[in-house]
Amino acid sequence: MGVLPVPAEVRAILLDIEGTTTPIAFVQETLFPYIKDNVKDYLRAHWEEEECQRDVGLLRKQAQEDSSLDGAVPIPLESGSGEEELERVIQAVVDNVHWQMSLDRKTTALKQLQGHMWRAAYATGHVKGEIFEDVVPAIRKWREAGMKVYIYSSGSIEAQKLLFGYSTEGDILELFDGHFDTKIGPKVESESYRRIAASIGCATNNILFLTDVPREANAAEEADIHVAVVIRPGNAGLTDDEKSYYSLISSFTELFLPSST
Repeated sequence: MGVLPVPAEVRAILLDIEGTTTPIAFVQETLFPYIKDNVKDYLRAHWEEEECQRDVGLLRKQAQEDSSLDGAVPIPLESGSGEEELERVIQAVVDNVHWQMSLDRKTTALKQLQGHMWRAAYATGHVKGEIFEDVVPAIRKWREAGMKVYIYSSGSIEAQKLLFGYSTEGDILELFDGHFDTKIGPKVESESYRRIAASIGCATNNILFLTDVPREANAAEEADIHVAVVIRPGNAGLTDDEKSYYSLISSFTELFLPSST
């Protein structure tokens, strides 16, 4: 893969997280199992809190929208008739969360609850965000060269900030100029990248997007954003066509900035 020159017009670097800054294994083997294993206890402990009730309300609304889907799990309303009924409602929320996660869904309702659960896990030291060792030195170098650096992930902005705020490299939130999640749009739709460019205040061709997912790279390219596909241990393999079509890097150190000469 060697060195990849960054086009001269690029002013901002947009980063995916899973498989790009962070091992997929961390998300798949640490973060997601934590939710599955702890969601019932979390709901029981926080049920009366306003934030938890908002999360459940959002999940209930999503469940109504999903009612026609195969295997969808409805979440009944509470009628206030005792402990047994409360347990039934909580179990319905647990089953709904497990069902959504089994399909790897990215709904805002699911991501919001996960974000709040991870906040508690990070704050108590149960979880630390894993970062590839080339990431922090490279970002520091980009920033010294005048680049802005942003995150765009399907995980909520809150979950992103937790991962980087409680990371194996310490609190590295200062390295990022902003965060985007699916509230700005799905990562596989080109319009999302146009919205990000507008939000940042630059043209789409002033942005370089790094991701491990060709569908995301394709959507960004359609919006006239520069892309490079990141090859990391544990990432899904690329087809021969994808390998020959996309610019590929296996480390952030492989990016060569014109301004660094």
